[in-house]
Amino acid sequence: MSFCCAAERQFGRESAERDLRRYRRRGADAVTKLMLAQLRRWPLKNKQLLNIGGGIGVINAELAADGIAGTTLVEASSAYLDVARRELQSRYGARSTEFLLADFARISDTVADADVITLDRVVCCYPDAEGLLRGAAARTRQLLAFSYPQDRWYMRMITAIQNFFRWMKGNAFRTFVHSPQQMSAVLERAELVRAGTQGTLVWAVDLYRREGDIPQTLDEGDAGHRGKSPHDQAG
Repeated sequence: MSFCCAAERQFGRESAERDLRRYRRRGADAVTKLMLAQLRRWPLKNKQLLNIGGGIGVINAELAADGIAGTTLVEASSAYLDVARRELQSRYGARSTEFLLADFARISDTVADADVITLDRVVCCYPDAEGLLRGAAARTRQLLAFSYPQDRWYMRMITAIQNFFRWMKGNAFRTFVHSPQQMSAVLERAELVRAGTQGTLVWAVDLYRREGDIPQTLDEGDAGHRGKSPHDQAG
């Protein structure tokens, strides 16, 4: 069974609507907030966003108010993509929005480059994390942020139990705990450098940047260039 078919079964209409209701009640969850906080340390105004495996589009929705010029969401579940389209089009108005139903790793060569690329809890759903990140890195002009399960014994045990019960139910969907070192090596070979990392007991969130292609962080700008915009700081 293909990844898209397994994703369609795992992430159906009922699950998508439930996630949307939860988001509207509570906002982004803790791991996504960590990613958003890291991204917001950098200039985002007028940037193009590509959210891979974006689900109902929480990251796209949250960054709409940060001046993102346009957004693309790639999702393997048609139910989640439909909910994302419904939720995001009103937030972005006349700004460019694109919604792609696909396995990103298979279409990465056809997707336009973006200034900011995000993969929030996506590599854990994909068997070939290195191939997925390689494709994402090739499309990254400035920033790439991704979250993944901590590579610890209890996460490997939990994942094995979850996959066992999916197998028992005839569900082909699987989750994975990939090596952080191997994922990092893929991004470093693509000439991205780590700009930040945070985490919880369960999840890690890493931010990579393309060195020299973007201004310094807003935090650094506030300390050394008070009264100037991020674009002024770059000059």
